[in-house]
Amino acid sequence: MTNGSKLTQDEKTYGMLAHVAALAGFIIPFGNIIGPLVVWLLKKDELAWVNRHGKESLNFQISITIYAFVAFLLSFVLIGIPLLIAVGVFSLVMIIIASVKVSNGEDFKYPLRITFIK
Repeated sequence: MTNGSKLTQDEKTYGMLAHVAALAGFIIPFGNIIGPLVVWLLKKDELAWVNRHGKESLNFQISITIYAFVAFLLSFVLIGIPLLIAVGVFSLVMIIIASVKVSNGEDFKYPLRITFIK
C-alpha cells in the first residue's frame, strides 16, 4: 500500500511510532528492539499498516543489534571501532528516513535487514 490517502491518521501515526520507538536504543540497552516490539504488539491485530511496519522495524533492529555485536567483537582488533560508529549512524539515518516515509503513508523497506519475523 503506497497511497497515503487510503490510510487513516492513526495508521500513519502508529506506523511511524513503530520506527521512531527504536530510538530508545540510543538511551536504553535493547530499547531499539523493545520500543518497536511494544508498539507492534499493541496494534498489530488492529491496524494492518502497523503490523507490516512493526515487523519491518523489528527485523531491522534485530539485524542492527547483531551487526553492532559483531563490530564490538571486532573492536578488540581496532577495526570494529569505526564499524560500530558506522552501524550507529546508519541505524539513526535509516530510522529517520523510515519514520518520515511511513508518516507520509509511503511503504518502506530497510536495506541490509535480515527477516526474522514474517
